[in-house]
Amino acid sequence: MIKIICSGKLKEKYLIDLVDDYLKRIKKYHKIDLIEIKDENSLEKEKESILKYIGKNDYVCVLDINSEKLNSVQFANFIDKTFLESGTITFVIGSSLGVHEDIKKMADKKLSFSDMTFPHGLFRGMLLEQIYRAFKINNNETYHK
Repeated sequence: MIKIICSGKLKEKYLIDLVDDYLKRIKKYHKIDLIEIKDENSLEKEKESILKYIGKNDYVCVLDINSEKLNSVQFANFIDKTFLESGTITFVIGSSLGVHEDIKKMADKKLSFSDMTFPHGLFRGMLLEQIYRAFKINNNETYHK
């Protein structure tokens, strides 16, 4: 299973459509759950909300700007290898405040998609697109470049 824990609800229709489209595409390959927690004004409150959704045996991957970067093939390999070792990959996308240090410390992996900052709704779509691309790569299926 894949879980994506993120802060706040999307309001923009184009982002909702983007996220829904990729969730539908991914569900053809694997079970995925997008968990939207309340957008808090405190990292401590946000941490507590996030921890409620992380299972004891989850492989936790925090998305953090100051972390390792992978290309799409490396990301696909990471997804494939992690599913062999763990039943659930949980991705954590922090709020505009970032991600609490305790969550970062408990993470099995920290990834960055870029040195740039992206709006959170758009980044959800980007993460979902890369997960979908990973399934296409891992299944030797064609997908646009």
